[in-house]
Parts: sequence; structure tokens; C-alpha cells
Amino acid sequence: MTALPGRRLKKVLTAEQKYDLWVRMLAGQITQAEAVAEAGVDRSVVARLRAVARDGAIAALGASRLGRPRQTRAEASEAAALRVEAERLGRTVVEQAVELAVLRGETGWG
Repeated sequence: MTALPGRRLKKVLTAEQKYDLWVRMLAGQITQAEAVAEAGVDRSVVARLRAVARDGAIAALGASRLGRPRQTRAEASEAAALRVEAERLGRTVVEQAVELAVLRGETGWG
């Protein structure tokens, strides 16, 4: 592939390269002009990268909810069933401990 006179070949950046440039520009480590020179791309590519990163970040933050994610009905009913089972098993352990103490003749009352 050859470029037209006065135009350079189109360079494709990986997602990691784009992210790295964006983070460094955001942190003030490099300017937009330095990013253009370093990546070897047109100014419009870096300008578009900034716009896409900003829009993507805003969309992702808007979609996220703080705190614990809500449980589905199936998860809530499973959690309730597990709590009931844990209580039942706890009572069973206490009953067995009492029964074992009686069988061994160990009483704490006398």
C-alpha cells in the first residue's frame, strides 16, 4: 500500500496504545501534540481518542451503581433458603451437644 504524495500511511493503534496515550494526556505527562508525535498519527486521531475515551468513561460511570448490586429474585430466595438451613443446622448441633453431654453423664448443674 502506498500513500498519496503529501499523505502518510494510516497507522492503526491498539486499544492498549490508545489507553496509554489517553491516561498520560489526562495525567498531564504529555501534551496532545506530544502524543501525536509519539504515536505517529494525525492530530484528529488523538482528538477523537480523547472524545471517545471521555464519552465512554461518562457512559460507564452513568451505568454503574454504587454499593452492592441488587439480588435477583432467584438469588434472594436462595439466600433465604440458605439462612433457614443454617438455622436448622445450628439447632441440630446444639441438640446433639446436649444429647452427648447427657449420655456421657456430664452435667453442669450439679
